[in-house]
Amino acid sequence: MNALIEELSIRARALPPEDRARLAEDLLASLQDESESDADAAWDLEIQRRMEQVKNGTAKLVSAEDVHSEAQQIYK
Repeated sequence: MNALIEELSIRARALPPEDRARLAEDLLASLQDESESDADAAWDLEIQRRMEQVKNGTAKLVSAEDVHSEAQQIYK
């Protein structure tokens, strides 16, 4: 374990339970923020890609009626 991480861990465990819980929540939230940011960026790229396909006519478009009909067949 990295020395800084080990030191922080030791110091964090010395905190009162409420403070440790708040620290743990903050650290977990920071991980979620990063993964959500990555996911958002990936979705932005996918949206752009799909928009380009629609604009240049290479996208295969399906009507909502066809989608609903197919979904009904799957979930009967």
